[in-house]
Amino acid sequence: MISRRDLLAAFLGAPFAAMACRRSHQLSLPPGSLAGASDSVGHRLRSATRDRPGSDGWENHKIVIVGGGVAGLSAAWRLAHEGENDFVLLELEPALGGTARSGRSKISAYPWGAHYVPSPMKENRALVRLFDEMGFLDGVDEEGEPLVAEQFLCRDPEERLFYRGKWYEGLYLRAGATDDDLRQLREFESEVARWVGWRDGKGRRAFTIPTSAGSDDSEVMALDRISGRQWLDQNRWTSARLRWYVEYACRDDYGTLLDDTSAWAVVFYFASRMTSAGAASRPLVTWPEGNGRLVNHLARSSEGRARPGWLVTNVQPVDHGVEVVAMSSDGRELRGIQAKQVIFAGPQFVARHVIAPYREAAPPHIAAFQYGSWMVANLTVRDRPRSEGFPLSWDNVLYESPALGYVVATHQSDADFGPTVLTYYYPLCDRDPHHARERLLSAGRDGWAEIALSDLSRAHSDLRGLTEQIDVMRWGHAMVRPHVGFISSGARSAASQPLRGIHFAHSDLSGVALFEEAFDHGVRAAEEVLREHRPGLESFR
Repeated sequence: MISRRDLLAAFLGAPFAAMACRRSHQLSLPPGSLAGASDSVGHRLRSATRDRPGSDGWENHKIVIVGGGVAGLSAAWRLAHEGENDFVLLELEPALGGTARSGRSKISAYPWGAHYVPSPMKENRALVRLFDEMGFLDGVDEEGEPLVAEQFLCRDPEERLFYRGKWYEGLYLRAGATDDDLRQLREFESEVARWVGWRDGKGRRAFTIPTSAGSDDSEVMALDRISGRQWLDQNRWTSARLRWYVEYACRDDYGTLLDDTSAWAVVFYFASRMTSAGAASRPLVTWPEGNGRLVNHLARSSEGRARPGWLVTNVQPVDHGVEVVAMSSDGRELRGIQAKQVIFAGPQFVARHVIAPYREAAPPHIAAFQYGSWMVANLTVRDRPRSEGFPLSWDNVLYESPALGYVVATHQSDADFGPTVLTYYYPLCDRDPHHARERLLSAGRDGWAEIALSDLSRAHSDLRGLTEQIDVMRWGHAMVRPHVGFISSGARSAASQPLRGIHFAHSDLSGVALFEEAFDHGVRAAEEVLREHRPGLESFR
């Protein structure tokens, strides 16, 4: 057992722990649960036997999709659009969606991970098609950019920042900023705008979503050879406020700090969401359940063919196709599938344990992939906590916290009073990903619930008394990390190449863990499979 003070010191810092422990409170922790992900089941891959089912344990399908996250579901969606229904989708977890999955309490649906998507630009044809299919679009603007209907855009107030006892609008701390702070902010924004307007010899943008449409020009890739901190140093941007703002972006999208983030990824975060130099970032689209709304729609394409709760233990290319062996999550049943082709929609760290040729001799590119750990806690509260300063917003960030703050599940409902669910995010940004995972798993439900309550209580002194339930999710390999040199290394391209009937699809192949990237790779891999028999297939991309 670890003391409350030591727990808070380990995850929120010693000064805060000392201060928090001087404030006595009589309330016990609210009840709650520790939700997936099934790390104990997933770890069976390392020791799983490679047994084959008996002769009566096999079935035949044209396609097997391994992984039911966004990439796998998107592949199934694309297959279904072509009338290709002879496929099965195998997923380790009992629920589909990966880090975009959602949950529900008596108050509201809520996200367990990814919770928004920027409005897609017209070049992102597949995602525009999905949004149109789901009824999110309301025409186009004068530039031909798709317009998302008002009810799906994040409503105001969108963001606020807590600093020294008070909330302020926005995520850049303007209160108390010096003239030099603001000058550096303007210079930073000007440099981002320069990159937004940049085009290579083929007319490609430097940074775009999905990344597959962006430039690989040497000028762009040069950014990948330095860290975010080195890039700021080179530009002489020393403002503590600007550095906090940029590092917050790294923590928010990548689970990394400035020293460990490629400068390419830093600029990508800001530049890829603007249509033109000087334009505002594309508006955010969100729902109470976050990207679970998109997952639930995509999952309809797999109805009757998705099999949650099955751990794929072996993917073996053979002369006549690919053999896939899966074990039930309780370890009691083993099944085999003879397939023509496989879409492997899992991360590379899983591929090295599952794909037989990789297990026997792991290709060099796999070692380049690193993954960050996250904790997500959903707090069901019977009323909104008190705030000083700018009012409750959709995204609420604490300047002096290692966590990312929280989003409000009911924000889109126009209900600004009464019960709601607060989704709290904590990225473990240790330089060593293995150490980050060890720290993540060192605290259970009660430990993480205490961390979340204590951290947020610095901004909401009444929160503990208002919280009725806290449920926790620990993501041991939540997202790929765009560390220095990774984007330009060639590892992503190598990992994307088909292997004897196995086609790869996952957001880690982009180097940034966004819904749009997983969706793009799922569609791409499905079209690779479809073109084996339909060479004239028209692409959605």
